[in-house]
Amino acid sequence: MIMNEDNKLTMSSPDNNVNEICHQFISRSVHGFTKYGVTTERDDLNFDQWLQHLKEELMDAVVYIHRIQKERENESK
Repeated sequence: MIMNEDNKLTMSSPDNNVNEICHQFISRSVHGFTKYGVTTERDDLNFDQWLQHLKEELMDAVVYIHRIQKERENESK
């Protein structure tokens, strides 16, 4: 861990891939808060609503995977 100029602890990994992913998480969080005005600490959703959000995110991920697979299939023809 490293202390920054504001005397706040910052963490860094010896693995640059981990550092890049952590940066992406923070960037995504800031973008989401700017766009929607809420964080995942919100308390206006119940358990089933959180599961619905997760389901929709995973459905999007499956669509992205499918698109990439089709693209790779077309490249190998």
